[in-house]
Amino acid sequence: MRRHLSFVDKLIINADLALRTLAPNAATAARQNPAQDLSSDDVEFSEKDREHVAGLMRINHTGEVCAQALYQGQALTAKLPTVKEEMDQAAKEEIDHLVWCEERLTQLGSRTSLLNPLFYTASFSVGALAGLAGDKWSLGFVAATEDQVCEHLEQHLSEIPETDAKTRAILQQMLIDEKAHGTKALQAGGKVFRPKVKTIMSAISKIMTKTTYRI
Repeated sequence: MRRHLSFVDKLIINADLALRTLAPNAATAARQNPAQDLSSDDVEFSEKDREHVAGLMRINHTGEVCAQALYQGQALTAKLPTVKEEMDQAAKEEIDHLVWCEERLTQLGSRTSLLNPLFYTASFSVGALAGLAGDKWSLGFVAATEDQVCEHLEQHLSEIPETDAKTRAILQQMLIDEKAHGTKALQAGGKVFRPKVKTIMSAISKIMTKTTYRI
């Protein structure tokens, strides 16, 4: 028989998940890194290219930190069990992205953003509030967020050097997964947000991308 978790139990579980998300090398991917079997030779990188790619991957890593917090916050307050399960499953898939981005940053001789705890806290709060607003709003927020993420990934794919097969392989798989998450959220009953709301969300996301590129 499945044990019923109290709200306090859920908070403890989420605190553990937060530590796993934010602590370096604490998370474990379920799937193989798409770049694992590719050549590790990055000698064709100029220092400028290396720093730029590292900045982009730092943005993507922070995006995955935010995704973890968002899904965990929504799962905490979602009404329907099926929606909670959807959020939990999406969070597990996003862990792969988190690990892959961190691995690539290490290979590039760089680090994750120092601002991750701040963005995690903000995203968890937004996710919990979205869940309280109702499942259709919560799912709609997921879909709108994934749209923003896909735009970033497509932009980053256009900016990385053609010789950087490793980063390209990671971003391409992330793009496939993120599109699927957005589609599933809408199919599960998510509300389609108006363009004005998406514009506001885009403006907020720019704050994250501009700060985490270097910090």
